[in-house]
Amino acid sequence: MALDYGDLANLIPTGLPDKVRGWLAEDTPSFDYGGFVVGEDIRTATLYQKAPGVVAGVPFVNEIFAQCGCTVEWFVKDGDALDPTTVAGGKIKAATVRGPTRKLLLAERVALNTLARCSGVATSSRKLLKLVRAAGYTGIVAGTRKTTPGFRLVEKYGMLVGGADQHRMDLSSMIMLKDNHIWARGSITDAVRSAKAVGGYALKVEVEVDSEEGADEAIAAGADVVMLDNYDGPGLRVAARNLKERWAGKKSFLLECSGGLTPANVREYVNNDIDVISTSALHQGCPHIDFSLKIDH
Repeated sequence: MALDYGDLANLIPTGLPDKVRGWLAEDTPSFDYGGFVVGEDIRTATLYQKAPGVVAGVPFVNEIFAQCGCTVEWFVKDGDALDPTTVAGGKIKAATVRGPTRKLLLAERVALNTLARCSGVATSSRKLLKLVRAAGYTGIVAGTRKTTPGFRLVEKYGMLVGGADQHRMDLSSMIMLKDNHIWARGSITDAVRSAKAVGGYALKVEVEVDSEEGADEAIAAGADVVMLDNYDGPGLRVAARNLKERWAGKKSFLLECSGGLTPANVREYVNNDIDVISTSALHQGCPHIDFSLKIDH
């Protein structure tokens, strides 16, 4: 089913206003000197997209301006892939914002930063997804939990708009047993049993392994997902094929790989014995998309 990007706004939690209040308080912790200069006259401002990319972050921008007493009329929507370099002037009119002048400028930088970052993640996600599809991969491409503290909601939203899976949102969303969990518990089997005892039927258990032997133990213990971590392309292909063949008809599980995928090595890396490719390449170090806000005059 095709994704309706407009409906993604329905995912936004009721706690967003609290987050936005924090962002605004961070940017203006005391006096708003520039706001004093411009005053309270009602003005309009134009939001421009100035670089190619996928628009993402409309719900966040709406809330930021709303808390500052401003309204936003959008001419683009989340999920739109736009290229301002193809139009006269090199920029696209994305929205008109209306409100008291000082409030427009109070919200400006917080809104632009959020929109630029979210759109950057969406753009990076869509690009990588297109690369793996072109290479013949039919499985899931997911982000990771290596997000910016305090900004995870924005970055995970950007992944969704870009068409990628967000993987787990937080430590409470799925039980992932990594190397430190295994070493601390003593064995993969004991760790999986302990996780299953508290997670119940509602939470999947994923185990990170670095060998086929570890994967076999995790599958036998009842892991729902097995992550083959930091394999190179050829090694990943062999291990995944062996595991799928060895456990065919015996156990149901997903194979995930993580670590090492880049836009440059997609064709070598992907294979359809892997059900999920998770990577921080969707959101770590991705360029922001340039937007600006100009008071109409």
